[in-house]
Amino acid sequence: MPSLLDRFAGRLENRLIRAAPWQVMQVPTREPIVSFTFDDVPDSALRAGAAILEAEGARGTFYISGGLQGRVEPNRTLIDLAGCKELAARGHEIGCHTYAHRDLRHVDSKSLTEDLDRNARYLDAADPRQGRRNFAYPYNSGSFGKRDALARAFRTCRAGGEGINRGPTDPTFLRAVEIRQPQQSVLGLARWIDALAAQPGWLIFFTHDISPTPTPYGCTATGFRFLLGYARARGCRVLPVDAALDQMGFREQAR
Repeated sequence: MPSLLDRFAGRLENRLIRAAPWQVMQVPTREPIVSFTFDDVPDSALRAGAAILEAEGARGTFYISGGLQGRVEPNRTLIDLAGCKELAARGHEIGCHTYAHRDLRHVDSKSLTEDLDRNARYLDAADPRQGRRNFAYPYNSGSFGKRDALARAFRTCRAGGEGINRGPTDPTFLRAVEIRQPQQSVLGLARWIDALAAQPGWLIFFTHDISPTPTPYGCTATGFRFLLGYARARGCRVLPVDAALDQMGFREQAR
């Protein structure tokens, strides 16, 4: 775990990145759009999360770190290549979460390029595609020095930030709201959907595992199903990140 000083430095760098956008896209405010995303992707996100979305005719975005494949941790096991292939076959979006899942502030540029190339090969083996993927920062931790490389490699980059994307938005540092324990907190996230319905934009949720006994970074199936159903009930369109960008008419800048 990072030290208290390192976490403070990371939060400060994120704030500075927010204050100095690298690029600007216009997120339309005519329609409320919600994207449900998963980081690391424990096998419960495949078994439960994907199934809950599919039951409502929706799909999600799953940000994969190839270096975590099959890893067994307390209370969760990460999916392997077969799990990635299954997600893609079922119509879900596969995004990049780096290969080694390291805080980008502590990775030099050469190592990052090698890492992203390695993860691209892993993801392409599961889900061959044309065009650039979408990306999520490990630990939601941005890096001033890596923004150009990430902007060239990916269509968008998702961080945290606890907010709704509206109007002028930096696609290299999208805001997102975390779905995590305790359960009372998960249910309280309906307020974000209410805010989106009142003033449309693009709300991105992210979580990790979905289990009857989730880790502190996951949620229960009941909580996840509630948020999905509530978003639908409030008139929100539920789309994976890539499809949301297409729906909003996002055109990538020439490189």
